Amino acid sequence: MPQPPDRGHTISVIVPVINEQEQLATTLSRVQLAPGDELIVVDGGSTDRTLEIAREFTPDVISSPPGRARQMNLGAACATGDILLFLHADTILPPAGLDAVRRAMQPPQAPGGAFRLVIAPETLGLRLVAWGANVRSRFGQLPYGDQALFIRRRLFEALGGYGDEPFLEDVRLVRAMRRHGRLVLVPEPVQTSGRRWLREGVVYTTVRNNVIVGLFFCGVAPATLKRWYRDWHRQRG
Repeated sequence: MPQPPDRGHTISVIVPVINEQEQLATTLSRVQLAPGDELIVVDGGSTDRTLEIAREFTPDVISSPPGRARQMNLGAACATGDILLFLHADTILPPAGLDAVRRAMQPPQAPGGAFRLVIAPETLGLRLVAWGANVRSRFGQLPYGDQALFIRRRLFEALGGYGDEPFLEDVRLVRAMRRHGRLVLVPEPVQTSGRRWLREGVVYTTVRNNVIVGLFFCGVAPATLKRWYRDWHRQRG
């Protein structure tokens, strides 16, 4: 018989957005809050209906200068939960996803973690990408931001939050988290949109992303990697 969730942990779900009117309502509608939880949407300057949609789901909608790390840090500064969960606007939590996080964070030594990943639509190529992400997360302890990273708020504050780097802010945070214990991988998967892979090609996007992360681990500055990423994106377009 499954154990009831530990309601002692409150969760702040933080969603950074810029012009996400197509995806946002579906994402926010799947966030099932318990008493004490909160949903915070941090807008980086949307010009579409993103703000209007966000306010249909939460009163906690705040404005920020653009930049995902900056937006998430501002959301965390406004949060009151014991656990911070950073959710991309095109990533959908599983049913009772927050209760799964509460169960995963019951061991006091767990610094945080992420969910297994499913990418929609589930084409063969995207299933392989998701399989690789789940292997990387489980054995390499390196989940990415589209897997709904979560972390104890006190630890997030002690680490200084997301870095000022303009790129790969999720990788930097995960590396810091790993120094404080083994990350938890929630077995219930989140579903993220495959739009990025489908727009540029599954093989090309996967190879490019792996090269970028590999160069980051070799010490190449995030600002340089972001410039290269944009250059490759323009060439592909």
